[in-house]
Amino acid sequence: MRRRELIWVLGFLVAAAAIFLLPRFVSDFRAQQFAYVGIYFIALLGLNLLTGITGQISLGHGAFMLIGGYTTAVLISDQGLKLGSHTFSSDMTDIWTIPIAGLVAGLAGFLFGFPALRLAGLYLALATFAIAVAAPAVVRKFEEFTGGGSGINMFGLPGLTGVIDPVKIPLVDKPLSFNEWLYYLSWTIALVMLAVAWLLLRGRFGRSLRAVRDSELAAASSGVNLARYKTVAFGISAFYAGIAGSLLAIATTFVNPDTFPIALSIFLLVGVVVGGLGSLWPLVFGAIFIHFMQIEWAQRVESVIPNWLPLLGDLDTDAPGAPAVAFGVILILIMLVAPGGAAGLLASLKARTTRGYHRIR
Repeated sequence: MRRRELIWVLGFLVAAAAIFLLPRFVSDFRAQQFAYVGIYFIALLGLNLLTGITGQISLGHGAFMLIGGYTTAVLISDQGLKLGSHTFSSDMTDIWTIPIAGLVAGLAGFLFGFPALRLAGLYLALATFAIAVAAPAVVRKFEEFTGGGSGINMFGLPGLTGVIDPVKIPLVDKPLSFNEWLYYLSWTIALVMLAVAWLLLRGRFGRSLRAVRDSELAAASSGVNLARYKTVAFGISAFYAGIAGSLLAIATTFVNPDTFPIALSIFLLVGVVVGGLGSLWPLVFGAIFIHFMQIEWAQRVESVIPNWLPLLGDLDTDAPGAPAVAFGVILILIMLVAPGGAAGLLASLKARTTRGYHRIR
């Protein structure tokens, strides 16, 4: 194993230990918030495999999260599956629905990859955005199956782990509340998905995806099957999105079209840019940004802005649209300071540190 790979593995193990110990030092509410960060991290990993690594711009990632979320909701609820005069009910627990949700979403993404082969650039972005726009309307159309606009409520159902009774898992010396259980579930899956993404990208498959991104003509001349790698990239990306959507449905214990709004796809793309296109673990910074920026920081931005600043010092975050304005301003500032995202900023700091070390020597 090369030195760089050894450092990555050691860093992964340290991060896993830190994630395991974190709930001991934070409140139940914070554990829930960090669980959402893990969910968004999984979604960003999938989107970055498609957009950052393969170069296929997607604005429809939220639609594949919707497919995964509704797959889980239908399987653990009493909706059942109606085919003709027969109704097939499901008694699955939430854990077993997660891989199924990923496979269903992955298949949908793989199938979408075929018509997407004829599109590129902005045309592909618009086509994927159309999926995000159409998906909520499709959900409302099949009301008997999806609950329509009312959605599906899973709270209190026996298939949802940890809502009624505390959860006991190995290596943890106390019963877990629902939020703590959600935290461990989300981050365990996130770490597994991170390791899978790293293994995929470190070999020939990853080199082929990067070749497609850098130059399709050069990749085809080198023997890379463009159609195969593009469709597979769409399928893998959607699989990650389906896993994230399933976990989001479990976390909210309720799904309706508003659980996966159109803006979700935009926020996910923002998260990839903030984390760094083409990166893996730095995407956690993008996940932190899109979750906490929506929930807390934009709402409380006036508490961190000095009163002596012109215009901004008198900002009223209770005014309609003020949090969105704050979100946009902070995003612009981040892009000005770190145009390469968190990954680019870390690489720059590493380069400067290395140069300083060699000068001292």
